[in-house]
Amino acid sequence: MQNYSAFITLAGATIALVFAVIMAKRVLGFSEGNDLMKKISGSIRSGANAYLKRQYTIVGIFFAVMFVLLIVMAFVGFLTPFVPFAFISGGFFSGLSGFIGMKIATAANARTANACQEGLNRGLRVAFSAGSVMGFTVVGLGLLDISVWFILLKFVFNLEPSAITSAMLTFGMGASSMALFARVGGGIFTKAADVGADLVGKVEAGIPEDDPRNPAVIADNVGDNVGDVAGMGADLYESYVGSIISSMALGVAAFGSNQVGALSVPLLIAAAGILCSIIGTFLVRTKENATQKDLLSSLSRGTNFSAIMIAIVSFPIVWFMLDGKNTIGIYFAILGGLLSGVLIGRATEYFTSDTYKPTKKLASKSETGSATIIIGGLGLGMMSTIIPIVIVGACILVAYFVSGGADSASRGLFGIALSAVGMLSTLGITLATDAYGPVADNAGGIAEMSGLDSSVRNRTDALDSLGNTTAATGKGFAIGSAALTALALMASYVDKVKEVAGSGVDTTFNLMNPTVLVGLFIGACLPFVFAALTMGSVGKAAQSIVVEVRRQFKSIKGLMDGKADPDYATCVDLCTKASLREMILPTIVAIVAPIATGLLLGYHGVVGMLAGATASGFLLAIFMSNSGGAWDNAKKYIESGVHGGKGSDQHKAAVVGDTVGDPFKDTSGPAINILIKLLSMVSIVFAALVVNCSIF
Repeated sequence: MQNYSAFITLAGATIALVFAVIMAKRVLGFSEGNDLMKKISGSIRSGANAYLKRQYTIVGIFFAVMFVLLIVMAFVGFLTPFVPFAFISGGFFSGLSGFIGMKIATAANARTANACQEGLNRGLRVAFSAGSVMGFTVVGLGLLDISVWFILLKFVFNLEPSAITSAMLTFGMGASSMALFARVGGGIFTKAADVGADLVGKVEAGIPEDDPRNPAVIADNVGDNVGDVAGMGADLYESYVGSIISSMALGVAAFGSNQVGALSVPLLIAAAGILCSIIGTFLVRTKENATQKDLLSSLSRGTNFSAIMIAIVSFPIVWFMLDGKNTIGIYFAILGGLLSGVLIGRATEYFTSDTYKPTKKLASKSETGSATIIIGGLGLGMMSTIIPIVIVGACILVAYFVSGGADSASRGLFGIALSAVGMLSTLGITLATDAYGPVADNAGGIAEMSGLDSSVRNRTDALDSLGNTTAATGKGFAIGSAALTALALMASYVDKVKEVAGSGVDTTFNLMNPTVLVGLFIGACLPFVFAALTMGSVGKAAQSIVVEVRRQFKSIKGLMDGKADPDYATCVDLCTKASLREMILPTIVAIVAPIATGLLLGYHGVVGMLAGATASGFLLAIFMSNSGGAWDNAKKYIESGVHGGKGSDQHKAAVVGDTVGDPFKDTSGPAINILIKLLSMVSIVFAALVVNCSIF
């Protein structure tokens, strides 16, 4: 069975993609509603397509340059010939995941709004089916890429397991690079439009959210798709494949006598997770007039069932692929990762959902103005880091020692890597509960702009509010797995250094070593620099939107009276140009930093940098994600009628808090988890260059 694990994984990938096609056809079978709804949806779709076309053109140039650079490095002997092509395939499939998710999301928005005219459960089914397309496309394409490369390298080129994983780690670098472009570019677009629309429309002009008189409203809805869907799809694709590949690489080092079996475990768990996730999707349904608690229970029913199923199925996989009772601890490492993912999700839900005390308390701070709600949100986000840190720390310790880390460090590290695989094993349904949120958000905008009954907007708002919580939960999964995967990749980097420099190389990393310590400080600083660049980019782009919206309100006669149409296209174009321009520098920083650190400080400095970036990046990402999610849901909680309701001074204060939180949770925060893995991937790929050419 070990020799056929790649073919079983390929079958799992095929099942996931077939299920995604079935769900897509199901979504497209629903009606888009009246002609106005179709027109608005078409405008959103057109804007999203135009943005992605321009983004992929720029990204294509970057990948072409990197491909040539990797070819040169392969020619001089620093890399194997497979590396440049693996890099391209990783980037291609990462981008394709986001593109497919965006296409179905823009097709589902009007259909969800129309379905909400019939009932909440029907609207949930349409939006969740669209989210399922995204979820199963990501896991399907991820396993397709991994299994095809594995089959090619093992059965066609007959490479040894260590050479296979060395080459495959590079397509993780391609996936991470594409994800960073997609997350940063899409995040800047969506939050610039959102901030501009809210500050001028809701706060200054006093018109409702998604009012058709607002010139930025179409750009805002386009942004939901290019940032929260296309960007998120590419993001979680790289999280998924990164966890699998890093565990495969460490499995080779941990099990010298059974390397193929160790390679098979993460592949088969991922394939089994697809089947468990598919079953779980059929359990997601709700009743009419459901509360937020009911909606959360509906989604949790599906995700919890999938988690229980994969916990059961993982046992025979570990038992038969490895050495039976002698490696049973590795099974408990997988369970630890799975449980950690659930607990991080629950902690995120607690801090960001308006069902619980922290967000309700945050909403009450609007009674004394914008400053206090911003202070409260910052404090909430900082406090929310405690639980995930404890959970991930416990997961690392448990996974290491139950896997045999006391006797074999390599087995302990393999256990840590597998815990990340366990955390993301049910990504198909977890991502489905995340990706449906932007669809519901778009549906609410279409309901408002097309003048549907207020009950429809109430239903879409209920789905959207839930989507904010599930999105924050999804980000928690991604960030938690990023910490575990980054730790595994650090171990892979040390192994790569040993392979390049020989067994006699000094791989002890003492904090009293000045190069390690300096690298640690550099790494700890990088997430803050990265967040500053992305936050600044959103601010600059949002300023241009604010100026343009104000200009149109003043210069277009009859606009505020509804007698003239705004110029939507100009706002879309401004967001597109700003986001594409501003996404380049943060991505270059992420790629250049580990190479420059390595050339200056050597591989000891690189390990310090990776450790510092992982620790500070994990905390900063959790803080920003949870603060933003809480501000958003505090605003929606006030809009439900408490603390003065819509249009009140308290509501305006909450809108200001939400505009601060928007780039926190949808641009900078989620991009940091990509950053810490991309730093590791780049370090591994350029390890030979650093070992041979560093100053220290």
